[in-house]
Amino acid sequence: MSADHIPLPPPYRIKVVEPIPFLTPEQRREAIEAAGYNPFNLRSDQITVDLLSDSGTGATSSAQEAAAAMGDESYAGARSWFRFRDEVADLTGYPHLLPVHQGRAGERILFSSLLSPGQICVSNTHFDTTHANVEIAGATALDLPCREARDLDSAEPFKGNIDLEALEEVLSGPDGSRVGLVLMTITNNGLGAQPVSMANLEAVQALCQQFRVPFFLDAARFAENAWLVRQREPGYQDWTPRQIATRAFQLADGCLISLKKDGLTAIGGLIGLRDEALFAQCEANLIATEGFSTYGGLSGRDLERLAVGLREVVDPAYLASRAAQTAALARMINDAGVDTIQPAGVHALYLNAGRLLPHLSPSEFPGHSLGCQMYLDGGIRVAELGSLYLGELDDSYQVVEPAPFELVRLAIPRRVYTAEHFEYVAAVLGAIAKDPERIRGYRIVSAPPLLRHFKVRLTPIG
Repeated sequence: MSADHIPLPPPYRIKVVEPIPFLTPEQRREAIEAAGYNPFNLRSDQITVDLLSDSGTGATSSAQEAAAAMGDESYAGARSWFRFRDEVADLTGYPHLLPVHQGRAGERILFSSLLSPGQICVSNTHFDTTHANVEIAGATALDLPCREARDLDSAEPFKGNIDLEALEEVLSGPDGSRVGLVLMTITNNGLGAQPVSMANLEAVQALCQQFRVPFFLDAARFAENAWLVRQREPGYQDWTPRQIATRAFQLADGCLISLKKDGLTAIGGLIGLRDEALFAQCEANLIATEGFSTYGGLSGRDLERLAVGLREVVDPAYLASRAAQTAALARMINDAGVDTIQPAGVHALYLNAGRLLPHLSPSEFPGHSLGCQMYLDGGIRVAELGSLYLGELDDSYQVVEPAPFELVRLAIPRRVYTAEHFEYVAAVLGAIAKDPERIRGYRIVSAPPLLRHFKVRLTPIG
């Protein structure tokens, strides 16, 4: 192997470590039973490898922590706000910026200003809290994923795209006047961490301008989407990830960002706007519910970490290492006999639980069953994205309309786990794949009416 082809290690070294627990099989069984067989109810000190979410779970850098020591905690006009504002303005180009404590706060504020009861919010795919906040505003969330997304095994590079023909049909059809917002999620978290192409975003911009509909980005993973554009879309190979991200922001009228992902921090979010009147409306809401408009519920220390993190996250060496880590885990899992959505994204991998567990029907929640087994066998916490999360249930918790696919998401925290951790994850899945029929299904005991997967309680069948 020539020196040019030697794979590079991660572009950082570890300076602070945290011990992780290794429970016995009996302790794990008792823990998941007490949690109502819902991984969200488990304690963090009961988890060996936590892949439940990549939101706020990453490691900060020494530069971020050094910046945090300079945090200005003044109630209004803090120096930290201006450092954060200038960094975000340079990245996005938006003239009006509002900090919020996390993405869903931004959703609540923006949707209450942009959406009215009876309107429609169209997206490539709304994620869970986004969908809920659209409904809380009295509007309807409509997903129009591209047709390529239906084939989990294909190598199509941009399965996160919206279906442009379907979008035009909606905008030009009888319900077109009801569309209050088109929201593009980059990358598409609900559909396998798949990226959205710049060509797709440009076409969405053109349609929204034609039909005079606001166009916003849900840009929690803007840097990872930019990296995949650079790798997969012709014409962008010589662009930096930051240049691609900035171009994406320029196409939209504004953005929502949960900075707990590509902000490389544990907390934070952002609303970016072009329209001054909409900004004034959102700012009033922010001040009343989140905090003054120069801190939005964040400390000066948070704002300082974010200002540095937004620079670090678009570093090509960091993004290349993160993407390679996820791709390596995908290869190990596939070699162990478990299929994942192809091609691999960056922030997460999605296991095809329906294919691995054909003996379980959607009403037995095969994705959830696989997730519980990963915890029982290895202390690994993951999230189901199948019929428990996306299916339509009746009042007795019976599945009326199953999800299109029975998936399990393995979300990869940023700069946290080593190759050995992921080898362990693949080994646990490989052992399950050797005898998948031993896995039982589950039934729901109780569930809230909204966002049920967070607080649902279940029990094994049989």
